[in-house]
Amino acid sequence: MSADHQAGQAGQASLALYSYFRSSAAYRVRIALQLKGLAFDTIPVHLLKEGGLQHSPAYTALNPSRLVPTLIDGGRVLGQSMAIIEYLDETYSAVALLPPDALGRARVRALSQLIACDIHPLNNLRVLQYLEQVLGVDAAARAAWYQHWVAAGLAALEQMLQEDTQAQDTQAQAFCAGATPGMADCCLVPQLYNARRFQVPLQAYPRLLEIEAACLQLEAFQRAAPQNQADAQ
Repeated sequence: MSADHQAGQAGQASLALYSYFRSSAAYRVRIALQLKGLAFDTIPVHLLKEGGLQHSPAYTALNPSRLVPTLIDGGRVLGQSMAIIEYLDETYSAVALLPPDALGRARVRALSQLIACDIHPLNNLRVLQYLEQVLGVDAAARAAWYQHWVAAGLAALEQMLQEDTQAQDTQAQAFCAGATPGMADCCLVPQLYNARRFQVPLQAYPRLLEIEAACLQLEAFQRAAPQNQADAQ
């Protein structure tokens, strides 16, 4: 079934996620849905095929930003991965993705937004395409751009999480914000996945790698992984 046809049919499902298997933003939401144990239909939107199916008229009508993910919940349409994750946390109470206290929630949002707002936008597909197709940046310079901004963000994240670990019981801090994974972990794992795709050295971030390893042992993260999606190629 085409993305155009599916855009008109998605409202029939209780939860449906428009997703691309390699999109780190969609990957975040897949992890959140899996952590909460929510059943959902995946509607693939290939970001490269035919110039990018996210630019089709039907998908643009659904999500004017022409980005994935888009979540449909009983006819309600939601875009932006971070807004979707917080909506899921507020609407489906099982397995909280944010702490119960205001300070804890602010800390998790800071960690999450460092990835979603500082690292990811500078290295999103459309930015890399603009660098290459409009500004004429060659492949080596484009890779240097990607690696520079990812490294800058990961270094800051590593420092923040190292400080958190030192201030708390290490045994209680297996994940970004405690003994269970949450929104920050939903953001971290996809970012490291993409960093490896672009050959960013990661040995300088031992705490990030430790958290990632703990996450990848969990079935929710395994089910959400790009290679396990129906549209993986």
